[in-house]
Amino acid sequence: MTGAVATGIAEWQRPTDAEAVIRVRWRNYHCRIAAVNGDVMTFAQPCWTNSASGTDRTGPAWDSTTVDSTRYSGVAFFENAPELLDRPGEFVWNSKDRTVTYLPRKGENMRRAQAVTPHTEQLLVVDGAHDVTVSGIGFAYAAYRQPGTDEGYAGMQAGLTLTGATGPVDHAGRFYTKPSAAVTVRGGQHISIENTRFSRLGGAGAILEAGTKDSSVTRSSFTDLSSGAVYVGDTEPMPSAALAGERNTVAYNTITRSGVEYTDSVGIWAGYEAGLTIDHNSLDHLPYSGISVGWGWNQPESQKSVLRDNKVTGNRITDVMEVAQEQHDGGAIYTQGAQPGTVLSGNYINRSAFGNTERDGNGIYLDEQSSHIRVERNVITRIGYKWVSNWADYGIENTARGNWTDTAAPALGGRGSVMTDNLTGLDRLPAEALAVASRAGAHGGPVEQLRSDLARTGTATQSSTEGTAGAALALDGDTNTDTRTLSEAGAWWQVDLGAERRIRQIEIWNNSSSTTADFDVVTDDGTIHVSGKALRPTVLDLDSRTRTVRIVTSGTGRVALSQVLVHP
Repeated sequence: MTGAVATGIAEWQRPTDAEAVIRVRWRNYHCRIAAVNGDVMTFAQPCWTNSASGTDRTGPAWDSTTVDSTRYSGVAFFENAPELLDRPGEFVWNSKDRTVTYLPRKGENMRRAQAVTPHTEQLLVVDGAHDVTVSGIGFAYAAYRQPGTDEGYAGMQAGLTLTGATGPVDHAGRFYTKPSAAVTVRGGQHISIENTRFSRLGGAGAILEAGTKDSSVTRSSFTDLSSGAVYVGDTEPMPSAALAGERNTVAYNTITRSGVEYTDSVGIWAGYEAGLTIDHNSLDHLPYSGISVGWGWNQPESQKSVLRDNKVTGNRITDVMEVAQEQHDGGAIYTQGAQPGTVLSGNYINRSAFGNTERDGNGIYLDEQSSHIRVERNVITRIGYKWVSNWADYGIENTARGNWTDTAAPALGGRGSVMTDNLTGLDRLPAEALAVASRAGAHGGPVEQLRSDLARTGTATQSSTEGTAGAALALDGDTNTDTRTLSEAGAWWQVDLGAERRIRQIEIWNNSSSTTADFDVVTDDGTIHVSGKALRPTVLDLDSRTRTVRIVTSGTGRVALSQVLVHP
């Protein structure tokens, strides 16, 4: 990679202690600088090769999200150089002198401070045991050594990485490596992890793998984890009976701020599992997907698997796919693979990819060959894109019925997939939906009620229309349909509310494929200027009496919108 001179990296004291952190769609990479020669930086191997296309170990379909792909837009940031220290709480490790340099926070006295350096990766390993209960223990300060080696962190999906300089051709993720975890259960039976606390971990919280059966992680808390909270199962689609994960449970746990360092990781991940129950967990403030069940995408190796009869029920998933972390193409609940008998029901999902600029933060995401899955009686609101997505024609026989949501979504893809009896485009949640949502999660909790939309019954006009993208499509309760004017000076879109009304908030949802940027929002009481791109949504708080709301470009361009809501 070039740029060492322009960025100043060529002049750093120890550039080979620093690493590049890169985000491309759903993948995250951390690779150490191995050398700087003039303007050119080279990176540690095999980290860099495993992060790039052409190895035939990730599969051609994945090459659009590597560090040498057209999707790559640059290094998100560099870390671990003293020249970058500029905020209290930051620190740097010098590998030559074996010292840490730290910028204290306000009020910290380092003569009295306690510093903890994690060393041990696995604090507890239960290997081949049965009928064991782990209860009331706090697990903290476990290390995760791989990212600090030349292996680095070549993220593939959900916190799993590609490791090793060589390996078999693998297009279905069969040989990816899970993160280290504070607690690991291998081949256990009737293992119960309950009322435990996982915090301040360099890797993951708990892993149940290698044929663990009839085991559970329940009523535990997970917070401030660098990777994901709970990993269940493995990546072999047709394991032997001894290595098959069956009838495991993850229930009544609280997960918040996991994936702090490795932002492609998920709260709860399950591979090829059968009879898995993920029930009444609370997941909040996560960088990527909340719950992920299934593996293998549409690769031939994974089209027949042991996946079946899994239940994702009664979970509360809020503020996930966090926009600031720049990880895309996921969902609050994400699935892969044919899973006969699998049900996603009674979950409350609120604010997934809310405030995004891209169309790929979903509520429930039945990705690729997800098949034979029932989605019912979920409450799904404030989603950056689709409340339910089943886009692939090879994801078949899925059903979405009896759900409540504030937007609509295209029909499910694939043979035999149907949407029925869903209440969509809501601007108020009915009592039944509120009851379902309030019961979801480890302890239940509050529900964000939707706000009445005065624009819904208004009349929309615009300065011009490109194709069939008419002005009324911004008032149809569907963030997946779009208006679009021609590109012209002073292009505008407007809604007439029918009478003067007092308004307190306007939501402007961008048409992300034809971005509206640098525009004025005009009411009868004045003008508010919005710099940069409109988001999904841009939310404006105001106190105005007006009959019309107009959105006008400042220069030459289009006004393109998926939704405009005006709240009283």
